[in-house]
Amino acid sequence: MNTDKFSYQLKSMCDRAAKLYQQTSLPSYQTPELASDSLEELRIAVEELHVAEEELLQQNEELMITRAQLEAQTKRYQELFEFAPDSYLVTDTFGIIKEANRAAATMLHVPQQFLVSKPLINFIPYEERSIFRAKLQQLHNTHRLQEWEIRVSPRHSTELDAALTVDTIRDSEGNAVGWRWLMRDITARKQAEAKLRDIELQNLQLQETARIKSHFLAIMSHELRSPMNAIIGFSQLLLRSPYDRLSPQQQNMVQRILNSGRHLLRLIDDVLDFSRLEAGHLELQSEEFNLTELVSATTEEMHSLVEQKNLKLQLQLNLQNSLVVNDKHRLRQVLINLLSNAIKFTNVGSIQVDVWELSPERIAIAVQDTGIGIAQADLQDIFTEFRQANQTLVRQHGGTGLGLAITDRLVQMMHGLISVTSELGQGSTFQVEIPRRVSL
Repeated sequence: MNTDKFSYQLKSMCDRAAKLYQQTSLPSYQTPELASDSLEELRIAVEELHVAEEELLQQNEELMITRAQLEAQTKRYQELFEFAPDSYLVTDTFGIIKEANRAAATMLHVPQQFLVSKPLINFIPYEERSIFRAKLQQLHNTHRLQEWEIRVSPRHSTELDAALTVDTIRDSEGNAVGWRWLMRDITARKQAEAKLRDIELQNLQLQETARIKSHFLAIMSHELRSPMNAIIGFSQLLLRSPYDRLSPQQQNMVQRILNSGRHLLRLIDDVLDFSRLEAGHLELQSEEFNLTELVSATTEEMHSLVEQKNLKLQLQLNLQNSLVVNDKHRLRQVLINLLSNAIKFTNVGSIQVDVWELSPERIAIAVQDTGIGIAQADLQDIFTEFRQANQTLVRQHGGTGLGLAITDRLVQMMHGLISVTSELGQGSTFQVEIPRRVSL
């Protein structure tokens, strides 16, 4: 019940009481019945007034509760506004600051009480103020403007990048009467984006450099192979000539030329293979073949190098089914690289090759040696190109440092895994796991 209704009921009761008074004051109506009726009507009117009063009191209580809730909400809003981590401002349609929280005062380097009544444009660099004014004009026709990035110039401080979100405040008729501003300092984000762009540019430059390098290595490898093949071919031809044409000293020199040529050709092949792998131009050529025969023949080829160092070479095959589908030439290359590595770094002892089935569809090949071993700190880089455990300028063992990197790439292309376990002075074990059938 509102106060107007209560006032109406009160006035009505007063009118009825006055009328009753007039009636009871007349001599002709002074009868017990009239007095009784008048008192009953007066009692009913008083009861109605009492009900109206109770309704009014209840309404007042509800209004007080609502007022307390509104005051609590206003207080919460004010606290949120005041202690929010982001900068909040309220301006009129001319951009004059009406309210500002602590974060805004901190960002703009101006005490809160001095921010009020200041034009927001005062904190925009001169060269961007025309853009700022144009945006203010657009705000009259826009409900919200989000992520407006602009430079902000705090008082007596360096400029910063800010992202603005602006909400339009409208009156009951829909006219714009002001704006609410949310300002976030995005200087760190902009700097990170700039660094990311620099990194992306550097990556593109590195990729282009790597492409040029791979192209150069491929061309040079091809160019070097032709004369090297000629040197090897003529050396072999000279060694096949009748012995009386060459003296023992000359034969020894030609043999050294042949051995050096073969060594250089292997290095060139490594560089060429690596450049193809980097460029993604090397593809596997799958075929079905007997793995036992391949491993046996490849191991036999390495016997001469093993005998030169007085080492023992052992082969253990444990395959129920020797047929596999893979690139025969590249799998042989993997095995040769592992065996060559083992022979190179083993001076005393033996080398053992094991082949077995991990499951009907997965095969393992391990090459174990009793060589110098690898330090734990070097194991993480063992498959990195151009790296060897000994990186000193004068190394006891030669090579490009590409053998294991190429082996790792080839095994990955075969959808396999390669791992190594080693201890200094105790030798190393390289294990390759590949599927029986490599699907390309």
